[in-house]
Amino acid sequence: MFRAGLTYFAVVFAFGMAFGVMRNTLLAPRLGVTASVILELPVMLLLSWLACGAILRRTTHSGRIRDRVIMGAVALAFLWLSEALLAIALGASAAGFFASFATPAGALGALAQIAFAAFPLLRRWTG
Repeated sequence: MFRAGLTYFAVVFAFGMAFGVMRNTLLAPRLGVTASVILELPVMLLLSWLACGAILRRTTHSGRIRDRVIMGAVALAFLWLSEALLAIALGASAAGFFASFATPAGALGALAQIAFAAFPLLRRWTG
């Protein structure tokens, strides 16, 4: 399930990078940061849900709760690590990266990321 979590992270991170660039260059200057995040979140959550389902269909032992928790935890850990490293590479401090979660847009993003991590488990009960 480690590999499934890593795949899940990679697929969603790639979509997130593409949408993040569009959000920051096209939407945020016109609508503001929070409004642009609100518009992006449903799309990212839908893509995450679909990617999660596709990966689970191709994964053995994917029905066990433990396996699905591992998949979500691995994906979330890699997502947060990658976002922190990217923010630092772009000039933010580690403290600034973590402080961004206290903003409305950052809090919404964090909640969506927690949902992303929960999707493998949630899909167990929803099919």
